Amino acid sequence: MAEDGKQLTGLAKHFNSQTMYGRANVTKATLASVGLIALYFMTRSKSKKSS
Repeated sequence: MAEDGKQLTGLAKHFNSQTMYGRANVTKATLASVGLIALYFMTRSKSKKSS
């Protein structure tokens, strides 16, 4: 294990699978990404198809 993140640096310190802090951050980032993608598709202008 990473000994409470003392050996980790950079992004690995915040997004790792060995500490609960890191796992929580991965979950938050995943949910935020899914939310932003959903928001993008809901708010983009819908093109009208004319024939």
